[in-house]
Amino acid sequence: MSAFMTKSLKVLGLAAIAAALTLSAPAFAAGGAKHPHAPKEGFSFEGPFGTFDQGQLQRGYKVFREVCSNCHSATLLSFRNLGQKGGPFYDEKYKNPNDNPYVKQIASEFEVPDIDTDTGDAITRPASTSDHFPAKFANTYAAAASNGGAIPPDLSVITKARHGGASYVYSLLTGYVETPKGLTVNEGQHYNPYMAGDLHSAWKGDPQHVPPGGVLAMAPPLRDDLVTYDDGTKATTHQMAADVAAFLEWAGDPHATLRKKTGVAVLIYLLLFAGITYAAYRKLWHGKH
Repeated sequence: MSAFMTKSLKVLGLAAIAAALTLSAPAFAAGGAKHPHAPKEGFSFEGPFGTFDQGQLQRGYKVFREVCSNCHSATLLSFRNLGQKGGPFYDEKYKNPNDNPYVKQIASEFEVPDIDTDTGDAITRPASTSDHFPAKFANTYAAAASNGGAIPPDLSVITKARHGGASYVYSLLTGYVETPKGLTVNEGQHYNPYMAGDLHSAWKGDPQHVPPGGVLAMAPPLRDDLVTYDDGTKATTHQMAADVAAFLEWAGDPHATLRKKTGVAVLIYLLLFAGITYAAYRKLWHGKH
């Protein structure tokens, strides 16, 4: 009986340690290698204990609203997300983000599709906080027709869908360079060394030195002072790119900070449990086997 209980305690202790290590691995991996063209100062949300800077999220939303949303949508994001804890417009006075007057104002600036309950006709109305950000175009055909045949991707989870995450977004926005000599780029296309692609067929130079990157229909969307930040921050191309990248990282997982905090608490609990289990084993079974 004693041998069985000893073995059980050992198994419980090892299981707790293994679970703790498993939970900690992704968190520490999040602060791993940066994209080659990431901001020099990095992002505040990186690493297992990183959090979003609310001021940066507000600036990032402004860039998204005034620049990105001219072509792109974020249909998986709800307006009320903007006012939840950790969000760009969170205010502790409004625990329910639907009551946040600033979020209400933002929502009212958008028109969303609806149905007239009296006639059954399709209508539009000012959005409410419970609505999602509306699609920019009615369908993919309309999107392509308005953008030279290219369909602008939805940005809701763009940082989750691209290797490098927020650093990739920053890299793409600030990485436009002159088209290398020997590379054929069609009219309406733009070379970017950080865009995923295969340029072998368009490269006329040394086949051993094909330029990195690819081409895309989006022209460089940012330039210095394109927007005016409410907090007085200088709107350089670098600053706007970093801010909107941070906002899109948050938008892709608005509950990320809460999950990080929960994960750390669980990790601490499991480590304490492992210690208590081992101490109990030492106390109860020392010298009995």
